[in-house]
Amino acid sequence: MPQIEGHRVIQALRAWSQVPIIVLSTRSDADDKVAVLDARADDYVTKPFAMKELLARLRAVLRRRSTEEPSRLVAHIGEWTIDLNSSTVRRAGGDGDRLRLTPTEWSILEMLLRHPPGELVTSQQILRHVWGPGNENKTHYLRIYFASLRRKLEPDPASPRHLLTEPGMGYRFEP
Repeated sequence: MPQIEGHRVIQALRAWSQVPIIVLSTRSDADDKVAVLDARADDYVTKPFAMKELLARLRAVLRRRSTEEPSRLVAHIGEWTIDLNSSTVRRAGGDGDRLRLTPTEWSILEMLLRHPPGELVTSQQILRHVWGPGNENKTHYLRIYFASLRRKLEPDPASPRHLLTEPGMGYRFEP
């Protein structure tokens, strides 16, 4: 793809879909492979390749996908219900008010919610997922976006109960 890096396409796709991704490329450099695999591609095949190898890799990816536990689809933060399937945040009280998140806020929140509750997600993982490889040291981005998410979602943003910071390590979602 001459106009856009492959790992950027994968990151954008992963923001809303878990469809299996196998990258076919002429590039055999380890850095290229690492970039797309870190962007959450499922596999990487270097051209030229045998068709039976590609088919075997496709079967393997589909087998892994079918045995994975289903992703958590709905989470609750304060008065808000986050639906990962429909990419919506609505007030839980029945009136259905929608809350607008920026694409970056949504990407951060979705990544956090797709991990098991209470599991630490490192700052580097989030930065790599949202802004791509090479941005792992820009932790100030996360402070800004988490402050915004807390203002929008937490009942008391100054004392968050759901979007927790582990200083120097990362973030956790606590239901």
